Amino acid sequence: MKWIWRGLLALLVVLVIAFLIFRTPDTDAAAMRAKYGGPPSQFVAIGGGVTVHLRDEGPKDGPAIVLLHGSNADLHTWEPWVAALKERYRVIRFDQVGHGLTGPDPAHDYSRDNYVADILAVVDRLGLDRFVLAGNSMGGKHALAFAAAHPQRLTGLVLVDASGGPMLDLGNNEDEDSGNIGFAIAQTPGINLLVEQITPRSLIAQSLEQSVSVKSVASETAVDRYWELLRYPGNRRATLKRFGYPYDPLTEAQIAAIDTPTLILWGEDDRLIPVEAGRWLARTIPNTTLAIYPDIGHLPHEEAVAATLSDLGPWLAEHAPATNPR
Repeated sequence: MKWIWRGLLALLVVLVIAFLIFRTPDTDAAAMRAKYGGPPSQFVAIGGGVTVHLRDEGPKDGPAIVLLHGSNADLHTWEPWVAALKERYRVIRFDQVGHGLTGPDPAHDYSRDNYVADILAVVDRLGLDRFVLAGNSMGGKHALAFAAAHPQRLTGLVLVDASGGPMLDLGNNEDEDSGNIGFAIAQTPGINLLVEQITPRSLIAQSLEQSVSVKSVASETAVDRYWELLRYPGNRRATLKRFGYPYDPLTEAQIAAIDTPTLILWGEDDRLIPVEAGRWLARTIPNTTLAIYPDIGHLPHEEAVAATLSDLGPWLAEHAPATNPR
């Protein structure tokens, strides 16, 4: 019997040592703000104890466009678009709760409705009356939900490889290499609990590389940013909490009732949200323009900057307001 207890003790010692070796602690909040929150960043209180990290660039009296990043991304994902748009447009982007330098929601509420409430709080805080709302992936879901709840606030809606629609039965081969290893782990009970303490950089690199077809997007700098901001205090726990929610798509009736002019941009090779989902949205939303990009993955705004801006520019010229009176 003694040897059993000795064996268990030895195993425990090995596990503790392994934990200490492989543990990746939270990053330092002040250091992350210094690195990723310099000018033109602002930190704006929107209520409920939430202080949002945002950037508000371009002419304040210009047509406004608000950009929402995807799951486990942050406002930097929109840098290529902002560089091109900010000369003419007022471009606003922010880290949604549980992401980036905004950090976790004090109420631990990562429901779709709470994200929509935060969008409303941000635009009200900035004095926006009507604006174009754009979102990628999870941000697209929140943009869709905002359009359904507050149509009077929008002049246009841009969906970039957006979630939020129903899960489609595409008859995919289960053996096909698809998806994202990081998201899969975050949704796996038991294993996902380790992620809060052990999040190797290699996991983040592989997840980002799986999300894109243009591999240069998964640069060393980008991987570092994703890895460091995921480990911003509270963000990993927020990620696990968020992935614990059941998928909550809008209903077909809710989506079909959206009458805001909508531009849908999609990477044809997206393995996270297949292009068929974009085509379904284009068929379901009445006033829609669809652009599909061959050989592009889940992040067309980073992978196909020139092509997406070529489609976005004329559409914005038609649907962005001439002024922001408020």
